[in-house]
Amino acid sequence: MGMQTGAHIVWDWNGTLFHDNDAIIGATNAAFAELGLTPITLEQYRSLYCVPVPKFYERLMGRLPTDAEWQVMDATFQRHYSAQMGRCGLADGVAELLAGWRSAGRSQSILSMYGHEELVPLVRGFGIETHFIRVDGRTGPSGGSKAEHMVRHLAELAEAGVEPGRTVVIGDAADDAVAARGVGAGAVLYTGGSHSRASLEGVGVPVVDTLGEAVGVAARLVGVQS
Repeated sequence: MGMQTGAHIVWDWNGTLFHDNDAIIGATNAAFAELGLTPITLEQYRSLYCVPVPKFYERLMGRLPTDAEWQVMDATFQRHYSAQMGRCGLADGVAELLAGWRSAGRSQSILSMYGHEELVPLVRGFGIETHFIRVDGRTGPSGGSKAEHMVRHLAELAEAGVEPGRTVVIGDAADDAVAARGVGAGAVLYTGGSHSRASLEGVGVPVVDTLGEAVGVAARLVGVQS
């Protein structure tokens, strides 16, 4: 992974580059079943999902889960997600978009709330690892915000000449925009993942329906040709 400078994209993984909606909803409903909760549809998930994840469960249960309930639900979710994610693939056009951005002499990285030890071989297995100057997954407990992870990610990227003011975060969740704002980066939100368009439009950043559009908007935000 070479050193590059200039315009930079920080990509989210789940629900953005990796189209895993089916695995997410399947694992979520498996977690709900542990507590006797009614299954939800993908549309319900996308309209209600938020972080930290216990708040999402509160929207569905009418109360926050207890610590014991959260531990059970989180462990169940992770187990079922790992079993189902093998049937998921990259979002449409991802390989071409990554190659195009890189061939223009620009850099990109991944920051995901998926566990780091699981993320790295997954990215490598899709044959796209060489497009990124850094790939970071979550370290520590699951269920929290991306903001503190973004601070560390940008600090590490600074060594490769990446500047926050020339960086755009592309993700599918409102939390991606919050994390970007916290480090002085731009953001573009994509409607193909965990949030509905209605829930994303209140965040105050551009919202798009395809990753191709997202890259074009990102280029304009940092003043380069898409």
